[in-house]
This record gives sequence, structure tokens and C-alpha cells, in this order.
Amino acid sequence: MIEKIEIVDIPKISDPRGNLAVVEKDTLPYEVKRIYYLYDVPSDAYRGGHSHKECMEFLVALSGSFEVVLDDGISKKRVTLNKPNKGLLIPTGIWRELENFSSGAVCLVLASDVYEEEDYIRDYEQFIASVNT
Repeated sequence: MIEKIEIVDIPKISDPRGNLAVVEKDTLPYEVKRIYYLYDVPSDAYRGGHSHKECMEFLVALSGSFEVVLDDGISKKRVTLNKPNKGLLIPTGIWRELENFSSGAVCLVLASDVYEEEDYIRDYEQFIASVNT
């Protein structure tokens, strides 16, 4: 499953005045119900450290760069996001950790659902147990 996760191109309109990246309803396989962003994350800190039961997320590095470590309980994959016209679609059931934030990095997240604590698996051992059932 993890090998199928890849970076998705966001349609871009180039113009001498600057580029415009567009996320419309056909860009993602779900309706966006929550938008949030991470910023001012210290370079030695990490974010994430959880999995979702139902919610899918699309991550974009609007500025700077960071790495996403993806884990399906069997194998791991590390992806660097550093272009605002590329995003990472994370399906349900994937443990994710975000790390190595550059100075000024901004991570935009377009989520398929509103925040619901019950949707999170925050304990890695519990995540592994859920994968094995």
C-alpha cells in the first residue's frame, strides 16, 4: 500500500507576474471539509505522529520544505515536500510524521473531514495492532 502513495501535481498557471496553483474539486478524490496549516515549526521538532481511521489528507509545502515519513505498518517511505505545486495525498490507515522543517516552512493540509478526536490513532503500538487485525 505504501508504495502507491506518491506526490500529486497541482495544476499550475504560469505567468510572468507569478505562478498560480489551483486545487479544485477534481484535484482530490474527496470534498475538502477542513483546511489548516503548520508554520513556525522549529527545525528539530516534528509534527504528526498519528494515523486516521477515516480522514484523508493532502499536504502541500506552500513555503520551504519538510519531510513526511509514511508507515503502513509493514514498510516505511520518506517523501520530501518542497514545491507549492506538488502535494502528497495520504489515504486512511497510514501513520505519518512530519520532520526536518526548513526555516519559514508552511505545510498546508486539506482534509476530507472535520476534526474528530475519535478518528485519530495516536499510539504507534495501537496503530500496529489495528493493521494486524
